[in-house]
Amino acid sequence: MVGLPYDCLVNPVGAVRLTFEKAVASGKDPATFDGKDWGATDLFREFLFDNGGLSQVPFLNPMTIKWIQSNTLVRFRGMIQDMLGNEFYVGAYKDGATWRTNKFADVPQFPMGSSSDMRIWERRLLYCVPVPGQNSWTQTSSEAMRNPYSNITSPYGEKRPREEITATTCDVDMQALDHEFEGSQCTKKMRGDGVPSQSTYPQESSVERTCSDVCMGPDFERNSFPCLVKIYDSVESELKLNDVFEFIGVLTFDPEVTTDKDKSDESLNGFFEDALVHLPPSKVPRLHCLVHRKLAIHDFLSGSHTLEPKSHLVKGVREGLLRHLTDVLGNDAVAAQFVLLHLLSRVHARVDSLAVGKFSLNLTSFSKETVSVFGNGLNLAINNLVPFTQCIPLTVDYLNSVTLAPRKDYQANRLVSGVLQLADGSHLTIDETQLQAGTLNSTGVDNARTLKNLVELQKVEYDFTYYKMEMAADIQLLIVSEGKSNILPADLVLPFHPSSVDSSEVVDAETLKAWRWYLATLRSLPHSIEPEMQKVVEDDLVAARQADRSLGSQDFSRWLTMGRLMSASFGEICLTLEHWQLVKELERLRRERFQGTT
Repeated sequence: MVGLPYDCLVNPVGAVRLTFEKAVASGKDPATFDGKDWGATDLFREFLFDNGGLSQVPFLNPMTIKWIQSNTLVRFRGMIQDMLGNEFYVGAYKDGATWRTNKFADVPQFPMGSSSDMRIWERRLLYCVPVPGQNSWTQTSSEAMRNPYSNITSPYGEKRPREEITATTCDVDMQALDHEFEGSQCTKKMRGDGVPSQSTYPQESSVERTCSDVCMGPDFERNSFPCLVKIYDSVESELKLNDVFEFIGVLTFDPEVTTDKDKSDESLNGFFEDALVHLPPSKVPRLHCLVHRKLAIHDFLSGSHTLEPKSHLVKGVREGLLRHLTDVLGNDAVAAQFVLLHLLSRVHARVDSLAVGKFSLNLTSFSKETVSVFGNGLNLAINNLVPFTQCIPLTVDYLNSVTLAPRKDYQANRLVSGVLQLADGSHLTIDETQLQAGTLNSTGVDNARTLKNLVELQKVEYDFTYYKMEMAADIQLLIVSEGKSNILPADLVLPFHPSSVDSSEVVDAETLKAWRWYLATLRSLPHSIEPEMQKVVEDDLVAARQADRSLGSQDFSRWLTMGRLMSASFGEICLTLEHWQLVKELERLRRERFQGTT
């Protein structure tokens, strides 16, 4: 049995070009291929997901870029930080009487000359970055990042040099190609002449370059490793700013590409207008995307549990996590309960300007001394539980100087990122304990308003100079402060009452995995209230309003959100009387703390 006539992992461009030639040989018109797939994408989906090839594809990051070879298949996980519009390129052209394609590549395989038989196609450009605040425990294991080419061994059990791997790969591709296309005209021509022509095996030069080039790139920091992703044949609505995706495609990270492009036909010069596109791949790696998929929190959990959230399993995990949070918070069990609900919150709907489901939390009664113990401990605990976390030390100097909201730089034609350009599901801790009296300049006033809008509306205004655009967000916000924050109106304010300073116990890796699974799974559960329970809730809200006229719609909305989160914390999708009673008891204990401070 003869294998595939191409290596999707080592020579993806060759695979693309061979499927193109096969489609043309079957009688299809290359002019109809614009914005369509002729079978290349299906081939890679089969290789990746049906044949288990995904596990063989290395991740592109600052560590692996030092050994990953150009023009091989890689996968990159990141957030869409900027959308650079569309790029025109020569998608198909004639080399003599033979049609060629440049799809999923930066440079043509053969000189294009000035032939009129060219097809100009479009591809989208996305500037992607590692997810802001991504914690180290979410990174792929060393096993997944190992060099897949370093362990190829000979039949005698010895590792073979790179040159031998190159020759063997090419030989296998040639033999299989001969079998695959034995009925095609180009194969018959080769057999008749006895000497294969260059156009018969278009992937040969590509394989040699792929297997022989080792890209030793510059050193990158883990959180500043951008990638220019080129998207083909995709609906625009599938990819949005700040979404987190995994892109699988052909890597271009080779300074020679710039030289090749300069030598290409002058007719191409008008197609590349954006200055960023001219950056050589030695500075910003490029990925020609074959397959992409949107990622959820679960995709960042190593060894992710696949268990269903059954009540008896959830109860044990909940109790363990609650004990841990209580220890971290100095034995303040009430604060631990509210922090648990806070970590399960998300925006699940929007009604007019209201973000339904948000649950920002303001823990007060912190000082500079206590925040160094309990604040840092809580921040560390959250970092170990949530994939994406950030912390802002709020001071007057910080507000007056930092760029919180992204802004458009028209000269560079780039969206300059801000601190608050975060992926959905991120957690943001704001430390107000360092805030002193001072004067805010215009930047500080804008930043204070931006933070307030994020807390109240879960929206961030992006500055496009001539206008501002509100972008929806879904950020869990925790504020620690000495008194109630005057800048950030959180959904719930709770005085923090620790009673001990005992250090919490060391948590083993398996327990941490269970807690991460718990938070990631239960926060996405649906929720409903049965008619009987709805009547109970309505009666309780009416009675509470009669007892305290200061209560308003925001308080009742918060109670309903707490009811949803309490049910979710037990793995339930319907509010029960027991859970509603727990919500009312928590609210009573919270209000007692304010009475004790007056």
